[in-house]
Amino acid sequence: MIELSFSEKVALIEENLATIKTRMVKSAEKGGREAKDIKLVAVTKLLPLETIKAGIAAGLRDFGENYPEQAYEKIRALAGDEKLTWHMIGHIQSRKTRTVCSYFDWVHAVDRLKIARYLDRYCAEINRIMPILIEVNVSGEESKHGWNAWDENSWPDLVAQFKEISLFPHIKIHGLMSMPPFFDDPEKTRPFYQRLGRLQQFLKDQLPEISWDELSIGTSFDYEVAIEEGATIIRLGTTIFGARP
Repeated sequence: MIELSFSEKVALIEENLATIKTRMVKSAEKGGREAKDIKLVAVTKLLPLETIKAGIAAGLRDFGENYPEQAYEKIRALAGDEKLTWHMIGHIQSRKTRTVCSYFDWVHAVDRLKIARYLDRYCAEINRIMPILIEVNVSGEESKHGWNAWDENSWPDLVAQFKEISLFPHIKIHGLMSMPPFFDDPEKTRPFYQRLGRLQQFLKDQLPEISWDELSIGTSFDYEVAIEEGATIIRLGTTIFGARP
């Protein structure tokens, strides 16, 4: 495989982004919204620094990483004039929460009360308030993290836990995050996103003092369906950068 030059990488990313943005506009229109209200997070896990720099040159400013120990070196290397926003989108181990608080701007995957407590503790140490999303499991797959949300009868049990998280002074809930099962046909993810939308409305009704406006859903294989079903943040990697190493 021939290695692309930096300028060729930038051009390829720009071309991919143009296609993505066209599709975002169409999907947003179907959902009765505007594409400008949907944030595109470029997923850069396992990608080298040079590729991320090409993404910045192509206009990207929001980046998502899954592994704190790999991400912080990239974040430090890119700390300069450009205003970048770093999103922690992967499962968080307790021992990694201090690193997350120190280097990331958003946390998408708060999947249990223990992690919320740790994030609040370490954010307090550096006097910051971290915007977070609550990760819920809408499919019932054991491989997925997050609070049980596949059984709609269990939703009332979530209210007290989410209320407790909302009282931590150094983290702030902004909405929900979820990962549906993977299908060859992205249309098959729609019922899971519709369930998430119903949960979002349930939480707005039960906990109106908390902002539930953000929905971080949609990846390279199904982002158009996700946007139609209410995504405000989509997390794309392959469709922007191509296949990972």
